[in-house]
Amino acid sequence: MAGRRPLGARALALLRWLGMLLPLLQAGQGCPGHCYCFATPELDQCSYVRLREPPRDLPRGVRNLTIAGGNLTVLRRAAFAGNGSRPLGNLSLLLLPRDNIQAIEDRAFQGLPGLAALDLSHNPLRALAGGAFRGCPRLRTLKLNRALRLLGEAPEEPLAGALRNLSLRRLELAGNGLRALPGAALPEGLEELDLRNNSLPGLSPEELARLDSAPLGRLQLYLGSNPLRCDCALRPLLGWMRNASWRVPDARSLRCAAPRELSGAPVLRLRLEQLGCGAGREPGPEAAGEQKELETASYVFFGIVLALIGVIFLMVLYLNRRGIKRWLSNLREACRDQMEGYHYRYEQDTDPRRASASPSPSPSGL
Repeated sequence: MAGRRPLGARALALLRWLGMLLPLLQAGQGCPGHCYCFATPELDQCSYVRLREPPRDLPRGVRNLTIAGGNLTVLRRAAFAGNGSRPLGNLSLLLLPRDNIQAIEDRAFQGLPGLAALDLSHNPLRALAGGAFRGCPRLRTLKLNRALRLLGEAPEEPLAGALRNLSLRRLELAGNGLRALPGAALPEGLEELDLRNNSLPGLSPEELARLDSAPLGRLQLYLGSNPLRCDCALRPLLGWMRNASWRVPDARSLRCAAPRELSGAPVLRLRLEQLGCGAGREPGPEAAGEQKELETASYVFFGIVLALIGVIFLMVLYLNRRGIKRWLSNLREACRDQMEGYHYRYEQDTDPRRASASPSPSPSGL
């Protein structure tokens, strides 16, 4: 009958459909409850929502795991590997955003030797153990955006302990209210650091020197949406960005937040006189120190020049000592002749015999 497909063609289409459905059926066999699993030859992914504790019946071949919007509260030792009894060697991506995680204990991610990327953003962390990430030798990307606000007044201290001995390449700390660069927490070899949307007014010369050190020489820094204060204290950061623009990829988007007259001005377009470092304003401690060092250097240089002039003068005198001696002798003889001439004229003028020998005038009318 016209329009009806042959039996062989229909059978072939059915086999193709079953071939596409088979991986999903296989994934469903090993997929735990309340989990959405997707399996292909390249990917095995599980996604959870609204969990109260880490899942314990994950398929061993899972590569990507997402738990969002849960209430996990505390991540204990080997939380995702059945307390160490079910290691997940293939898991490389673990996403745990907005899961109300408040504490991470030692070795919480043990049993995940292949973990390369971990996202803990938007969790109200109150406690972070020093060995929280121990057992993750391949961890390269760690996201802690909006996760450190409740960690204390100095979150870089527990963070530095937790990141010790890691080989991270990217670290995201956006939106944590940081007021200074967490220099002590930065692992060696870090290549990208996201500090956007914090409370940084700028970076000090000491912090910039830390970024220029050999362990962090390749680091790129993202500073967007920070309340930068564009005064004289910003001059080191401005010079640093202009000398190595690749270090701050979002430098063109940076804007001044203070003072009021420069609010909204592009940072890279500022002139030095706009920063208030010129005459008529009180120099900061750094500027005063630089000025004092410059004055000291000027005095030392002036003293060296005077000493060189004195040495040259003495050398000239020494090399021309015979000519100078002859000149002094001639000068002495000339002075002596001059004095003798004056003395002779004086004797002539005061001689009484010369005065009596002069003729007296004859009286008139004789």
